Order: sequence, then structure tokens, then C-alpha cells
Amino acid sequence: MTTTPTPLPLPVVLAGGRGHGHWHLSNLRRLQAEGLVRLVGVCDLAPLTDAELDGFGPVAQSTDFAGLLESTSAAVAIVCTPIHSHRDLALAAAERGVHLLLEKPPAPSFAEFQRISEGMAAAGVACQVGFQSLGSHALAGIAEALEDGLIGEVKGIGAAGAWARDEAYYRRAPWAGHRLLDGTDVNDGVLTNPLAHAVATALAIDGSTRAEDVAHVAGELFRANDIESDDTSCLRVTTARGTTLTIAVTLCAEQPGEPYVRVHGTRGQITFWYKQDQVLLQRAGHGPVETRYARTDLLHNLVEHLTLGADLLVTPEHTGAFMRIVEAIRLMPAPRRLPPEAWRSEPGPSAPRRVVLGVDALVEKAADSLSLFSELGARWARPEEVPAR
Repeated sequence: MTTTPTPLPLPVVLAGGRGHGHWHLSNLRRLQAEGLVRLVGVCDLAPLTDAELDGFGPVAQSTDFAGLLESTSAAVAIVCTPIHSHRDLALAAAERGVHLLLEKPPAPSFAEFQRISEGMAAAGVACQVGFQSLGSHALAGIAEALEDGLIGEVKGIGAAGAWARDEAYYRRAPWAGHRLLDGTDVNDGVLTNPLAHAVATALAIDGSTRAEDVAHVAGELFRANDIESDDTSCLRVTTARGTTLTIAVTLCAEQPGEPYVRVHGTRGQITFWYKQDQVLLQRAGHGPVETRYARTDLLHNLVEHLTLGADLLVTPEHTGAFMRIVEAIRLMPAPRRLPPEAWRSEPGPSAPRRVVLGVDALVEKAADSLSLFSELGARWARPEEVPAR
């Protein structure tokens, strides 16, 4: 897609100014100071305070997203709202010729994702999907190491994420922790939302980012919390090129840590802590090599796309494989409740949190051995397989 260069600073409207929206406000403040963007509007159910908008100057606020885009003459919209609202807001932006930074996951189902993608393409507007880890320069470094055969032949890719969320996390919004809300797909599970980057990053390292790159998905979904979706789960994905990806994650960690993706080779391994842009290369006959990489901010990249013609880093097309996995999870049986003896409750930041016993070691072992929980002897797990749709 080609775009007509747009003069700076680009007027931006933010939909969803709280929660993760606070991160976008901070990023907008930084880019506005650089003269790249100008925040002209915020769409939220409750107006943001003067303190939240400090440093921006006059900012229009409204609950009418479409009207706000028109009244502010926005060039770019950031959509950081509940998952099941993405389609309507994205299409409203497209209909008005407004380019988009769409938070991950882009949609709760593959059908919704297709509608968004087709609407963007028909309108001729740019869309960047907010997988910030895919802006890491580490991905190019890892690709070069693999191409040079530094760890030999790739045997598989594992990803592990052990985070902690207390029970208040699931009360923060009516849709939190739901698969459905009033009959509408939400698909807010650990693999599809909070640790979705583990899935998307593993796919990117394999070079399997398009919808047709996913051949098969097997999954085991569990929940310790009183929610509808999963909080402790693992997947085995077979890509069209024959690579096995195993992703094991939990929001019920004993000791929360940094999530990572690990490439297993015949002569070594590469570990990528994607939130830190940190890579560790370990190979036979050599000492370990650690490298910290820079990262390209996705909104900055979108600005450069619109003004200088730079390639977008995370287009809808390049999140197709991730969305195939989201769809497979959507069609899996409901997550199984863990038995009371499998978890304990302990104090959290603002409410109790549930901790799955031994889950940290289990998640790490799954990523290292490319095994599902049931194959590692977890008594509360048994295999379930659902083909990719």
C-alpha cells in the first residue's frame, strides 16, 4: 500500500485512555515532544482528568468516537479498548480515512479479524497492530544467527510466561476473563491477551506470521480463578514449514518472572526475553553471548510510514497466524477448572491471588522440552487437540 505523505505533527485520537491506555498517553507525550504527533482527542466512557492529560494542551473528549475523529480532523487513531469493541471502532476509523494503531489482540475471532483487515484495505488506510515486541531489533539478530547456523538445525521453539494477577484483575472490567459476553466473543484468556506476545513472538521468530502458516494447533486450557476463560494453559503449534512451537503460560505464578521465547537447535539455543529486548546465545564450544537490542516504537513506525513511506512492522496480514491460533482457542472446549488441591490463595496487591502449585517449573519445562502439561505428568492435565480453523 502507498500513502500520501502527511505533514507533521500528525493529529491523533486515543480511544481508551485508562488501563493500558496510560502507556499510550506516556508514549504520545514523548512523541509529541519530538514534534511527530499531537494528541487532539480522547474517547473514553469517563473523561480523563487534567493530571492525566498534563502536558498535552487542549484535548477534545467525547464518548462518540466517530464524531471525535471528524471534529478533530484526526489522521491517526489508537484503539486501546475492550477486545470485542475493536471491529466497530476500526471500521469507523477506516470509513473516515483515519489510519490506525490497533491494540492486540486485534479481534476475538478470525471472522472479526477478516472484517477489520478487509475494511482497512478497502478504505486504503494503514493499520499497525500493537504487538510491541515485534518492533524489537532482536528479531533481525536472531534471524541472522539462525541463517548463519550458529545453533545448528532448529528442533523447535518454546515460549514460557509466568505472571501473577490477583482476583481484582478479573473485576477490572465486565469483559475481563470472559470467553463470551452477552453472546458476543471476547476471548480474553492468558494466551490471547496478557501473554499474547509470547505466541506472536514465537511465530515471528519462525517466520510463520501469515494465516496460511499455521498447520495445526493442540491446546490444554485451565483456570484456577473463578473466571470463564483460561489463566494457565499451553499450546503446541505446528507451522506449515514443519516447526513445532510450544507456548506455556500462567497468570498464577509462584514467583513471577520475565517471559521468554527459546529457539532449540542441534548445537545450541537462543533465548529472547522479549520485554527486555535481551538475547542469550548458547552454543557448543563457545561461551554464552548476551546482547541487548534497540526497539522501534510502533506508533513512531506508523508515523514514518505515513510521512516517509517506511514499511509497517506489524500489518494485519502479518498477524494472521496469531489470529488462526486465537480462533483455535475460541473453538476449544471451555477451560477446565483446576481442583482445589492444585492451587493456593495468597495476598495480592489489592486482592487475594491464586497460585498454581509447581506451575513455574512446569511452564519452564514445557518450553524446554516442547511438551504439553499432560505429557509432563501434571495430574490435573490431559491432552485435548483442536485443529486450526
